[in-house]
Amino acid sequence: MPSLRMMPKVMTLTDAAVSRVSALMAAKPGIKGLKIGVKKGGCAGMEYTMTWADEVGKFDEVIEDRGAVVLIDPAAVMYLLGTEMDFKTDKLASTFVFNNPNQKGACGCGESVNLQPATPAGFAPSDH
Repeated sequence: MPSLRMMPKVMTLTDAAVSRVSALMAAKPGIKGLKIGVKKGGCAGMEYTMTWADEVGKFDEVIEDRGAVVLIDPAAVMYLLGTEMDFKTDKLASTFVFNNPNQKGACGCGESVNLQPATPAGFAPSDH
């Protein structure tokens, strides 16, 4: 019988992110969650995307935490494995921040990132 391997969570949310997503969702009746994805663009190569979803896609990864629902676009999963989503407020802005172990760089303005797909721990190509 094959052994089951625990996969890391695609994304975790800080208390601040849970609080902000929950508050935003409460103000938007009928919304199923905040959908996170990535797309090609920007000077560093990729950008995070965030949109409101009125339905859960068949292959979306669903993260529920204390009233906050975050949906991960299936095409973004390998770029977001192990990411922590936070919400920060400073003197000039309030924004979601992604602490992503797959991020290899970012542009100076902070709008785009260089992401590499995650590889499963311990995975090595077979010699056979």
